[in-house]
Amino acid sequence: MALPGFTQDEITAIALSLKVAAVAALASLPFGVAVAWLLARRRFPGKSLLDALVHLPLVLPPVVMGYALLVLFGQQGPAGHWLEDTFGISLAFRWTGAALACAVMGFPLMVRAIRLSIENVDRRLEQAAATLGAAPWRVFLTVTLPLAWPGLVAGAALGFAKALGEFGATITFVSAIPGETRTLSSAIYGLMQVPGGESGIWRLAAVALVISLGALLFSEWLVRRQRGGEEE
Repeated sequence: MALPGFTQDEITAIALSLKVAAVAALASLPFGVAVAWLLARRRFPGKSLLDALVHLPLVLPPVVMGYALLVLFGQQGPAGHWLEDTFGISLAFRWTGAALACAVMGFPLMVRAIRLSIENVDRRLEQAAATLGAAPWRVFLTVTLPLAWPGLVAGAALGFAKALGEFGATITFVSAIPGETRTLSSAIYGLMQVPGGESGIWRLAAVALVISLGALLFSEWLVRRQRGGEEE
């Protein structure tokens, strides 16, 4: 891939950011749907605690989340040691670890968008399907999910946009290794540390702005479409 005016390192950072953001959004989507459905449709002890835990990455410093991931999923961490011994999977200082960090940081935004979409689904339609003999899983797959699909796509778009701009958690967990974990944000930060890096900063910032703005506008359009609003 060649982009006029961009260096090879910048192109690599852009491509890696897109891969990390896409994997983070797609891999966390099933979990986001499950948690959003629980919060929207079920009452259970500890629901408020679960809601608070889901939104915790929004209020904690990203560096704290990155350090927590390093402790848990590092080579000496309990989860990281088990994954490496059992499946040969290493997350620390790998692009897969960057995807995990981005998924964790974007998860609250994804869940919120999907939860609002599920809450907007008319429960009478779900109840009607249930009275006709449909099992709960069938009601979810054939009624709830199709009606809430704009929220799912919007949530994935928000998760993607958040992942694209994530910095604190990723650099703490996986550092900024060229070609492996140096994403757009860490590349911009690196250019700020060297003389004459302003032009590269502006180029990468423009790319990040265009992609993130496009994802956010797409997400907002889907939400408005679901609500039936035809706003300009």
